[in-house]
Amino acid sequence: MSEMARKPKTREEARDRRHRRVRKKVLGTAERPRLNVFRSLKHIYAQVIDDEAGVTLVAASTVEPELREAVGGYGGNVEAAKVVGRAIAQRALARGISKVVFDRGGYKYHGRVKALAEAAREAGLDF
Repeated sequence: MSEMARKPKTREEARDRRHRRVRKKVLGTAERPRLNVFRSLKHIYAQVIDDEAGVTLVAASTVEPELREAVGGYGGNVEAAKVVGRAIAQRALARGISKVVFDRGGYKYHGRVKALAEAAREAGLDF
């Protein structure tokens, strides 16, 4: 039996399979890089990636001292996701990136992932 044919054993394994399936279609280019989201229980991370060159152009997360201060230390809630969404949008716009494709990372478009995306849109990113 192939790796992909068997049932995933954990939630993380299932998320990883969904993410790989989506990544077959979602590709970041220099003109329209990919906005990737990763969430853990305590933090949320966002990166703008040019897949053609294989480089991260911009990143933001609740682990960074200035954003950790803005969210009050705990980055595992919707408010923290909004702060990271605004920060990633500001940093991307400063680098001249206004259009991105959104990669939800295999997570439901719900809660923190949705809050990050909507905050990034409100701050000026187009996707």
